[in-house]
Amino acid sequence: MTLIALPAFSDNYIWMLHDGQQALVVDPGDAAPVLAALDAHELALTAILVTHHHADHVGGLAALRPRLQGPVFGPAREAIPAPFEPLADGARIFAAGTTFEVIDVPGHTAGHIAYLHRPADGAAPILFCGDTLFSGGCGRLFEGTALQMHHSLSRLAALPGDTQVCCAHEYTESNLRFAAAVEPDNPELARYTAECRGLRERGVPTLPSTIARERAVNPFLRCALPAVARAARAQGAANDSEAEVFGALREWKNRFR
Repeated sequence: MTLIALPAFSDNYIWMLHDGQQALVVDPGDAAPVLAALDAHELALTAILVTHHHADHVGGLAALRPRLQGPVFGPAREAIPAPFEPLADGARIFAAGTTFEVIDVPGHTAGHIAYLHRPADGAAPILFCGDTLFSGGCGRLFEGTALQMHHSLSRLAALPGDTQVCCAHEYTESNLRFAAAVEPDNPELARYTAECRGLRERGVPTLPSTIARERAVNPFLRCALPAVARAARAQGAANDSEAEVFGALREWKNRFR
């Protein structure tokens, strides 16, 4: 399977996975990049995966339905434009010739889900995580709680380290600036920041990341570390519990410039 990041709007990515004949796309907020890619690669669109209901993730559905030769999948607890097949935690689906496991990851929105593909040939798993986990960061809490988001991120952090993290926005450089404020002495973070800067200077996506990389640099996955807890306490965390540290970090990130 070939994985492609299709840029959309100012900083979105619509992910496409195809086998040379049939394709699926994830969170098509805009139909135009998808239609162009389908035509360029002469692909049939046989499935659409939706992680949550925000307009920049579902806005292209209506324009893509005439080309769609299969289902739209989406979270059961959110208002996705109908018709779609509702999914909840633990569901397994078959789309575009491959299988996916559904993981509930509320926090950014109340019913947000992620899709995990574990290739049968032993290749690295692929995670489509929408706006829950970003490289170096995580989504804002629009509908869920800090405790929910911390639990969701903990589930994703427990996936195999080589899992490819396919999130929906190119927020990496700004996230890493915040991460450096939290952990200024993290050498892996410094190396990754330089790498991402070089990629963006060449107009190349920083994504996909990996779960192993995120465990090493993403402060929202590192709430148990003493250095991260100290930084969070300086920003108002009441204690060193991971949930308290996470909530203080997320509030800090909201006002960070």
